[in-house]
Amino acid sequence: MNIAIKSLLWLSLLSVAAIAHAPGREQLTAFTKNLKGLDAAFEQHVYDSNGHETQKSTGTVKLSAPRLFRWEVTKPDRQLIVADGDHIWIFDPDLEQVTVRKQSFEEQGSPLTVLIDPTELDRQFKTGEGGRAGGLEWLILTPKKADDAPFQQAKLGFGPKGLVRMEFNDALGQRTVIGFSNWRRNPAFAAGTFKFTPPKGADVVGDMDDGAEVTPLKE
Repeated sequence: MNIAIKSLLWLSLLSVAAIAHAPGREQLTAFTKNLKGLDAAFEQHVYDSNGHETQKSTGTVKLSAPRLFRWEVTKPDRQLIVADGDHIWIFDPDLEQVTVRKQSFEEQGSPLTVLIDPTELDRQFKTGEGGRAGGLEWLILTPKKADDAPFQQAKLGFGPKGLVRMEFNDALGQRTVIGFSNWRRNPAFAAGTFKFTPPKGADVVGDMDDGAEVTPLKE
């Protein structure tokens, strides 16, 4: 192997190492660069204010720029959440019930929006570095509109392959921990991935007004 090739290999390795230990904000920037879509598996754990686990679920998450989203719980009880750009649909197969809400209301304050639309980061959140812990680099997000947010603080943990963990703490002391794995960047989504039609016979409740209207948050 000649010197030039060896030098290129070492530079590549040093570049990867530098990204792996970069601060959380830089990790997020690297992860979202040229990103139009994401697909991953997740495992979610919910803990009460005493630290006792109250819920565990697994499933898949899909996101597509600018505002499409699909969160599907497969175990233990199936549930589907689809954001189609205008509305968010929440389907509970066991109850045969569909809840629909205007997307602009639901999506404001969600850290997942910054993964496919990084411009939302500074518009919606105050950011802070969380340092390195548990082998991950952490970025802390605090909602600018704290009174309307579903959580008080969110933490995003990044590893060599991107976002590994997301944690939320709410006003009641409840903590939600979501682990992500097998990220696929810019996948070819199947037709209808981000569309939802209520199943025949299901009860549909909520806001069916036409179109979402996203307005900037007040500073």
